[in-house]
Amino acid sequence: MKLSLHVSVMVEEVLRYLNPREDGIYVDCTLGTGGHSLAILEKTGGRIKLIGIDWDEEALRISWERLKEYRGKINLVRANFADIAKILKEQGIQRVNGFIYDLGLSSLQLEDPYRGFSFLREAPLDMRMDKRGKITASHLVNRLSRKELEDILWSLGEERWAKRMAEFIVEERKKSPISTTKELVEVIKRAVPAKFRRGKRTHFATRAFQALRIAVNQELDNLEKSLSEAIGFLFSGGRLCVISYHSLEDRIVKRKFKKVEGKELRILTPKVVRPSFQEIRVNPKSRSAKLRAAEKL
Repeated sequence: MKLSLHVSVMVEEVLRYLNPREDGIYVDCTLGTGGHSLAILEKTGGRIKLIGIDWDEEALRISWERLKEYRGKINLVRANFADIAKILKEQGIQRVNGFIYDLGLSSLQLEDPYRGFSFLREAPLDMRMDKRGKITASHLVNRLSRKELEDILWSLGEERWAKRMAEFIVEERKKSPISTTKELVEVIKRAVPAKFRRGKRTHFATRAFQALRIAVNQELDNLEKSLSEAIGFLFSGGRLCVISYHSLEDRIVKRKFKKVEGKELRILTPKVVRPSFQEIRVNPKSRSAKLRAAEKL
């Protein structure tokens, strides 16, 4: 199956706020298929050093090919961006001019029939960003207690029907393990009353799948740790851009920026920046994107 190349969001806005300069050092903490990195390299004529980080082996392979014109200027690393300090020290880098984070899933991951990220595709209930990880969504769904499942669905998905979903999951798995995305969607469908499923813009399984994915990959904890470490590596005048896609991520970024405002950072985006109407029309998946940026004092 041929997978479509992910379309990076808010590229013009990222370039404006990141303001990359020649001879700078830049880190793409969520490399994906290399869209933002390519834009930064093109903007600077390749006269920079760029570190690309991703824990998805396939994404790194695609980016390495996509950025081949600049191979002498890039270094791609398979790692978790939570380990940003360790990664940069291993590269011999003490200071950085800019970081870019584009959080969330790429089309590459959503469309892969074996990854289990999408509730629209039949797949094993996996959801690991890094296939080397040991915990899958299937482990959580089939092994956690009802209360633990409810807590994940509520705290990481802000799911209104968290308690009912957890109860229905526990009852279903007594009959047989829930092992595929389709099986989980069917359980969720039964848990959500019909009148709350019909005519809704958001699919009834969206928040549950989000919660499980975040839990499997420890996304929020990783983001907290990575942002703290990244700020410490910025040159004075260096910049940090973060694109988030749901309120939990955005809340972490906003709070982190506010916490160090005036001490370590100057906030460049007093209000969150959204994609343009034109971009949303061309790429509807960008509609939930939120960009925040800050500059090191």
